Amino acid sequence: MINNEIMTDDKNKILQNLKDADCDKEIIIQFFQLAENNRIYELLKLLSAQRKTLVNRLHTNQRQIDCLDYLIYKIEQEHKDADI
Repeated sequence: MINNEIMTDDKNKILQNLKDADCDKEIIIQFFQLAENNRIYELLKLLSAQRKTLVNRLHTNQRQIDCLDYLIYKIEQEHKDADI
């Protein structure tokens, strides 16, 4: 009985971790199916693909931030003597 409770707790933690990593329902289902069947290679490949998606999103967001930073800088430089 305790082992089942621990396993359920671990599953809940893993589920929350996957949700926090912005995994959609399909990825979460795949994850648990692969884990249940001990298909570690495919499991790691699935997680790596999600990681790559998040990194690409991060890079896109960083470029957007850089654009805004540049615009802020240019406006401040043009108006550095004026009260902003």
